[in-house]
Amino acid sequence: MLNDLILVVDDEANIRETIAFILEMEGYDVILASNGEEALEQLNKYKPKFMILDVMMPKKNGYEVAKDIRKDDNFKDLYILILTAKGQSVDEDDALDAGANNYMTKPFDDDKILKIISENF
Repeated sequence: MLNDLILVVDDEANIRETIAFILEMEGYDVILASNGEEALEQLNKYKPKFMILDVMMPKKNGYEVAKDIRKDDNFKDLYILILTAKGQSVDEDDALDAGANNYMTKPFDDDKILKIISENF
């Protein structure tokens, strides 16, 4: 669909909206999801190239979502950035093992997110 589409998935509305605002100000198109199941629905509907994914969410957590995505060949090129409050090294290992390309803890740095997107889009 759109070349610059990013899916932002977080169960906290203020975080979703803040990230969406930052990305839209940089010219990206953004779609939102508030839980893991909704994320998979949006992914299949819009086919974004980049996803910012929270871990602790209702219905399906971020690790489960990442694992489901990596099982689908249609999304082998989707870049997944895990953005979470879980900051232990084991959490980063779990994210990468689940199929995430990158891992960042909250509170997040806008410039770091934008840099990761620009380098991997």
